[in-house]
Amino acid sequence: MQCFSANNRDPSIENWREIVIKYQRPSLARGTWQLINSLGAYAAAWALIYWSLSVSLWLTAILTVLAGGFLVRVFIIFHDCGHGSFFQSRRANDVVGFLTGVLTFTPYYLWRKEHALHHSSAADLDRRGVGDIPTMTVDEYLAASRWKKLGYRLVRNPVVLFGIGPLVMFLLKHRLSFSKEASPRERRSVQWTNLALLGIIVGMSFLFGLVPYLVIQMAIIAIAGAVGTWLFYVQHQFEGVYWERQQKWDFVEAALKGSSFYKLPKVLQWFSGNIGFHHIHHLSPRIPNYNLERCYKAEPLFQRVPSVTLLSSLRSMAFRLWDEQGHKLVGFGHLRRLPRV
Repeated sequence: MQCFSANNRDPSIENWREIVIKYQRPSLARGTWQLINSLGAYAAAWALIYWSLSVSLWLTAILTVLAGGFLVRVFIIFHDCGHGSFFQSRRANDVVGFLTGVLTFTPYYLWRKEHALHHSSAADLDRRGVGDIPTMTVDEYLAASRWKKLGYRLVRNPVVLFGIGPLVMFLLKHRLSFSKEASPRERRSVQWTNLALLGIIVGMSFLFGLVPYLVIQMAIIAIAGAVGTWLFYVQHQFEGVYWERQQKWDFVEAALKGSSFYKLPKVLQWFSGNIGFHHIHHLSPRIPNYNLERCYKAEPLFQRVPSVTLLSSLRSMAFRLWDEQGHKLVGFGHLRRLPRV
């Protein structure tokens, strides 16, 4: 990681704008094909689930897991539309973003605003709180009340973080629009998304039956939510990650060292829409997901970032706090090794 030191940067980093601009142009053909193969696969999974109900519940369960994987890919399209990168047309991005937002139970305009805040503050210790995995520093945790410590431990528990949390977010939090900071358009996006979802629930309930549909839909949301949260977690909580206070925070450092290159097997890379090239994405959110791998392979700047593999990413499960003195993520066990005061 030495090549990204603020005092000893690789000269090519200074030209990063000229590098990324070559990959920012959306392709109508590639975007349309990805839309077809992603939405088509998700629709086909639902059709097969309907058929499987009269064949085998075990087959239904397998197809439900597959549908959850396809929904992750649909969310990546939604995500790119929020960045205005999937299509060249802003209107096309907004229309597709709204439609894929309905499928992923996420209001498009409200999410777009919150995600933009995440990109502007990622790896900044003084601007945590919007679109981030909750992360306290060691000192903050030690100074917290007993109840706050208990609440934090609960939020960071894997069952809550990857199981209950995503369900609460997609099924409940995204249904509400009470934030004073939300604009009228953002509040309307919540309301229109809820109305569209109500129509889907009524229609699918006539087809499947209310209880079977709700059980299957919640299972798909739970699977996609758990996978999506894990991807987001590993992208910003990994060994050697960069975090800094605002006065020392650097955008390029935050992108290349504060976001991981999650090197996944090809099939998982497909399901996750190339989002593993997250260091490139944070440096230039205007690059469509279907251009990220090409950018990585063509530009040595991005290849010099150490990768996080499927196996090594499991170590991230132990991380709970940021140690400002050691400049690293640590687990709760780190607290037992601190001098007693």
